[in-house]
Amino acid sequence: MKLNLSLFKRDHSELINSQLHDEHSFFKSFSRDFKSAKNSVIIESPFMTKRRASELAPLCGKLTSKRINISIYTRNPSDHDAGLREQACIATKILRSAGANVIWCHDMRHRKLAIIDGQILWEGSLNMLSHSNSREIMRRTDSKSMSEEMLKFISYNR
Repeated sequence: MKLNLSLFKRDHSELINSQLHDEHSFFKSFSRDFKSAKNSVIIESPFMTKRRASELAPLCGKLTSKRINISIYTRNPSDHDAGLREQACIATKILRSAGANVIWCHDMRHRKLAIIDGQILWEGSLNMLSHSNSREIMRRTDSKSMSEEMLKFISYNR
């Protein structure tokens, strides 16, 4: 499928007001956004671990009890080596038991992003559901138009 880039030509002045986060500041800010969700949370993270899933599960449970949809797109565990495969399976069980909709993808995706309520866009290099000990960056942008742009862009690859 050929991507029509004219769909994505927009005013991106919202980036001026975006905030950069590193591996130290990301989770506190992301958790605040996650907890404030009113309608939906979409996460793409290629890798998942038991530790990170266990941290996110209580928040997922609170949101899903309010009928807020949480969709997590991740690599199929069969695409990982044995250690990560086991972690991904355990993480999937934890998140699904908390009400999240975990979708295993077969396309070796490597994107790291989250969209909350179609308004808050997180994007960068940090694996939100597996991060451990690496230097990372995430950008938070409060923008309906940029969130919509990302949703259109990634829909080509779902």
